Amino acid sequence: MLAEESADSAAEDDGETRFVTGHHRAIGKAARRRRVAKWPIACLVLVALVGLGWLGFSWAASESNTRAEAQAAKCTDGDSTLAVVVTPSAEKAVTAAAQRWNDAKTVVHAHCINVEVKAVPSEQVLGALSGKTGLDTIGGLPAAWIPESAYWVDELTANKPEIIGSPAESVASARSAEYRYLGLSGKGIDDVQKRAAQSFRGFLTEPAQQADFTAGR
Repeated sequence: MLAEESADSAAEDDGETRFVTGHHRAIGKAARRRRVAKWPIACLVLVALVGLGWLGFSWAASESNTRAEAQAAKCTDGDSTLAVVVTPSAEKAVTAAAQRWNDAKTVVHAHCINVEVKAVPSEQVLGALSGKTGLDTIGGLPAAWIPESAYWVDELTANKPEIIGSPAESVASARSAEYRYLGLSGKGIDDVQKRAAQSFRGFLTEPAQQADFTAGR
């Protein structure tokens, strides 16, 4: 009987052993059949490539903008002179402003603009601009004129409106004067000078330049 129990036990042990062994084989087969999905890896690679491409494009665009700014700052199209005629009472303030402008090597439309200021009485300027006298009496046709009151602007507008390049705007005032900046147009005044005249007008209204007008009151 003991022999039978031993045999049964051995059979059970042997059966258990075979069962366990079969279980391990099943796990091994399942492991061999399992495959790692490839699409997540492909997506990650694609995202990485897109990111690198965007960084490369941004760098190229930044470099292009930097080169364009550097090129503009070097006055690639050369120098240009902006002639401004002013009434004598505004000469000191406008000359000081022009000096700051010139020292900064201000660029307008790829040109380095050099402002030249000349003081001439308004009556004399009106006579030259309206054709009653020659332009040579005021040093040629200026790109801008700053008289001491609106009266002179109105007189020029009435007598020779075609010479007006841009409407007169006040750039400063004093107890006995209101300085109006008038852009002019005519032979010898090109598009660059017209743009520069407008830029210089805006420059005169900045605080540093306004302080010069105030000091001269």
